[in-house]
Amino acid sequence: MREQLKFYIDGEWILPATPRTHEVINPATEEPCARISLGSAGDVDKAVKAAQRAFESYSRTSVAERVALLQSIIGAYQKRMPEIAALMTEEMGAPVWLANAAQAPSGLAHFGEALKVLQSFPFEIKMNGTRVLKEPVGVCGLITPWNWPINQAVAKIAPALAAGCTMVLKPSELAPSTAAVLAEVLHEAGVPKGVFNLVNGDGPGVGEALARHPGIDMMSFTGSTRAGILVAKASADTVKRVAQELGGKSANIILDDANLEKAVAGGWGQMAMNSGQNCVAPSRMLAPRKLYDQVVEIAANAARATKVMAPAEAAPGAMGPLANANQFQKVQSMIQKGIDEGAKAVVGGVGRPEGFNRGYYVKPTVFANVANEMIIAREEIFGPVLTIIPYEDEEDAIRIANDTVYGLSGYVSGSPERAKRVAQRLRTGAVHLNGAGMDFGAPFGGYKQSGNGREWGVFGFEEFLQVKSVMGWGE
Repeated sequence: MREQLKFYIDGEWILPATPRTHEVINPATEEPCARISLGSAGDVDKAVKAAQRAFESYSRTSVAERVALLQSIIGAYQKRMPEIAALMTEEMGAPVWLANAAQAPSGLAHFGEALKVLQSFPFEIKMNGTRVLKEPVGVCGLITPWNWPINQAVAKIAPALAAGCTMVLKPSELAPSTAAVLAEVLHEAGVPKGVFNLVNGDGPGVGEALARHPGIDMMSFTGSTRAGILVAKASADTVKRVAQELGGKSANIILDDANLEKAVAGGWGQMAMNSGQNCVAPSRMLAPRKLYDQVVEIAANAARATKVMAPAEAAPGAMGPLANANQFQKVQSMIQKGIDEGAKAVVGGVGRPEGFNRGYYVKPTVFANVANEMIIAREEIFGPVLTIIPYEDEEDAIRIANDTVYGLSGYVSGSPERAKRVAQRLRTGAVHLNGAGMDFGAPFGGYKQSGNGREWGVFGFEEFLQVKSVMGWGE
């Protein structure tokens, strides 16, 4: 069993102020696979002070210096990608094919995107005789979740480094090991001491201490809406900037002129990827009432064809377990609630799939006869559970899609012009047309209770900048 009992602070690995350990559980076996230390406010304070000291010099580095640093990081990261992928398979259950094809490479993509933005970003803007300067926001507190651990960490770290900020990262204590490797990558690449700091811990012990700390200038949080609200409240007393990427309950509108087989089967595949543990998962499929039975049948067949396998052995397209015990219990409870509400589980249901008597495995589940007022259509399940809701016409579909407290993503399949028209009326931060995938250069974030601010590309870069107006600068 791996042990990572030290924190990376001020360029060194040091023991916590108060020893307290936590076992990381392999979700496929339910056995411990690693042991880490859980930090406290004292560790946070030490890390923040290191970041404050480092900010004085790092914030004044040139664009050329930061370009060279990012290039060095990219080279160091590439060498460790197989190890990063293997850790995600072990400690959060990512199927080996997904870990190698998407989970680990996503970090490389974000570093590459930050480098591209930095190389051409206008840090000074002329406005008559005034010069507008864009400067690093300061010391950043970063809190990241367990479902895409390296993706969400690097989506914050890369633009923060590129902008000239310093930072303290608290990864999820449920999947922390890739963050330790990332700290080693940054150290090897020559990131100056104090610029990046890593403190493991839970929300009450480290997350809240970060948000409350007066030395933190900005909090960037990815996780549940409930936890995001707590971070915002803890940050309010010091009036720091708060960027939040929170939950979602995305609608997938299947228009009546869509390629039904492709749109519905593809929608299931997008929803079930990473065992449904995606904030952008298209978990509400909206089907024309006249085609409803066909949509249900196609989705059910796609779910039946989805294999559930041990993550280290999973074939391409196969699902692994959920990432942890709490999530397993939540998903089981939500499936039961759907049944209790009167929805019909045409595939799947409660319990583990056949052949599994341990591990946090869940049956691929498709619910029909769902109304948008049901709990399973309103609350984020974060598992491989699809709800299919009928609609009468295009206006009705848009109404149902927008009838949610969330607004992170949306999906529309149909003829291009109709799909674009519908996309413009969805109250979401992103819309995927006809199966389009993610774009690492496009802004990522939500409306309503799905968050504030944007990540990725130039919009994510600007989150880590302050704007200063200098009057009388001249031409």
